[in-house]
Amino acid sequence: MNSSAASSPPVNSDHVVFELPGSIRLYRSGRVERTYRDELVPPSLDPTTGVQSKDVTINATTSLSARLYLPPSATSIPKKLPVFLTIHGGGFCLFRSSSSIYHNYLNSLTAKAGILSVSVDYRLAPENPLPAAYDDCWEALEWIFAAEDPWLSSFADLERVFIGGESAGGNIVHNLGIRLGGEGKKVEGLVMIHSFFWGKDRIGNEGVESGKQEILKAEDVDALWLTVCPETTGLDDPRINPVAAGAPSLATLGCRRVLVCVAELDMLRERGRVYYEKLKESGWEGEAEFLESEGEDHCFFFMKLGSLKAEEFMERMVSFFNKS
Repeated sequence: MNSSAASSPPVNSDHVVFELPGSIRLYRSGRVERTYRDELVPPSLDPTTGVQSKDVTINATTSLSARLYLPPSATSIPKKLPVFLTIHGGGFCLFRSSSSIYHNYLNSLTAKAGILSVSVDYRLAPENPLPAAYDDCWEALEWIFAAEDPWLSSFADLERVFIGGESAGGNIVHNLGIRLGGEGKKVEGLVMIHSFFWGKDRIGNEGVESGKQEILKAEDVDALWLTVCPETTGLDDPRINPVAAGAPSLATLGCRRVLVCVAELDMLRERGRVYYEKLKESGWEGEAEFLESEGEDHCFFFMKLGSLKAEEFMERMVSFFNKS
């Protein structure tokens, strides 16, 4: 008997196989530890904005739910409201629709824009790897159009449905847009904010040391995608790199208008800019807008709520939703 084989050390099930510092750890055993301190808050009547929110179950089997936000203007004006399906970010693995940063932001945006917001609480990776989040958000969109909830049936203008999200949420928005177009359907608009797009080859300032404290490093993004989407073909999978060879044409995007937002200091900036340029070149027949926030980093508007740049950003969103 081979004594060295007999004495091989056991596999350490508590070995960390993936980590985003300060955010999440995945162990070989499958155990997930979220180290980011996320404050969850209940739905409420917000005293500052007058926005009312509630949680609704969409699919009890998968525990899919959404938090709906109704502005005070809903009951004071005769016309129905644009609907905003909003998809949170967090690398597909962090945050919830009840996270305080999203809840507070949506109270303000819902009131200022006069929209009915639907914040989807999709299943998180790695416990539920992609395409779970894509499937959940598609199901939430179909649920909106069914309008079985009394807020939707009473107040929603289903001819003016928008889908928006930041970071991983922006990625999901794109993928929903491609699916809509593939099925011959359209919504009014898509809003992609600091979207989590990537690729095998580095572009822009990806992987370049900037001297500032990075929210993410390029190698973290590589590993993150492979962790949340283990079935992927790689970093040029069209779901993460929508301009890769063989990706569905952006000309098929199922919407009438698009707003692409980037931040000057964000490592993902160049991906958003390229997406916007390729969309315009694709032959897509809609109306595309581009917004770059100078001097700002990834998803700055959550951390700097109330700042001049954050207010300017929100006003652009408000304008996009209410453009006639």
